[in-house]
Amino acid sequence: MRKLSNNKQALEELKVIQAESCASSIDGQGCPITPELLSDEQPESDEKDFSRRRFLSMFGAAAGAAAVIGTGIEFLSYRAYAQGAPATNGWTGTGGMTGSGAATMASSEAPPTHQWAMVIDLRACNGCKSCTAACQKAHYLTPDQTWIDVFSLTDSTGQQYHMPRPCMQCENPPCLHVCPVHATFRQDQGVVLVNQDRCIGCRMCMAACPYEARYFNWNSNVTYPPLPVQPTPEFPVPQRLGTVGKCTFCVGNLNHGLLSECAAGCSMGAIYNGDLKTDVGVNSMGTTIKLSKFLDENDAVTFKPEQNTHPRVWYILGHGQNLDAAATAKS
Repeated sequence: MRKLSNNKQALEELKVIQAESCASSIDGQGCPITPELLSDEQPESDEKDFSRRRFLSMFGAAAGAAAVIGTGIEFLSYRAYAQGAPATNGWTGTGGMTGSGAATMASSEAPPTHQWAMVIDLRACNGCKSCTAACQKAHYLTPDQTWIDVFSLTDSTGQQYHMPRPCMQCENPPCLHVCPVHATFRQDQGVVLVNQDRCIGCRMCMAACPYEARYFNWNSNVTYPPLPVQPTPEFPVPQRLGTVGKCTFCVGNLNHGLLSECAAGCSMGAIYNGDLKTDVGVNSMGTTIKLSKFLDENDAVTFKPEQNTHPRVWYILGHGQNLDAAATAKS
């Protein structure tokens, strides 16, 4: 049995490490998170049908974005927010998001052309874990290095369903705030990454993550094939012993018009890659959606809203899940 937890006790135990590391390691460099505004553009009112090819070509086009925030116990409802929840973290409270609220910018240069997000449709997920297999293969990950887990959950009625869990790419990432050497950072497209050159392996980010989406690189016996590129935060392969690893949203793929490995590997089309700037999403089946419309009409939710992390991964429910029930995860 495996249970998703907050690791609060572990976080408390590592506060001493943070204090000592901050005193000796912070040099004021390598933390690119500074506020910057995007242009305020509202979502287009007319609705269009996009082909998969049209979606990939439109990733750079300026358009509105959708946000998800509201009320809930374990999840946060898009529809509840769209009907009038207070404005928070740049969201307008009207079902849309202003350009300035799309992300905390990491550069004072020109605004980025993309703001990446993900939608996971639990109605289509059968728990096959092909998303995990595709990710592991593409990034040469060992079984203990998992960027996207698929959990089997049981609600209060005894009904089982499946929940893939990648890194949530939070707007307000706890992992970033506790890193004593700024190895964790949020780049200008909203993706949270780890700089292995800076990471000291203190694991404070692991303790702070309420989604348990990080792991420590213990294994020194991994053989990697010759690779044509050097490891980067966007493509941390090979991963370095003694550092922390996590999902990168396959941001390199997205920036080249490709799907993330998990989305491409999902034969059920349950995972959509989305761009908040263009308000468009697409899955492996070639199904293309208007992101804000899809989230609203399907009453999308985010996971663990009480953590105030504002994830960029949204879920579509549909199997009668009881959100008031404590679900038990079995990996």
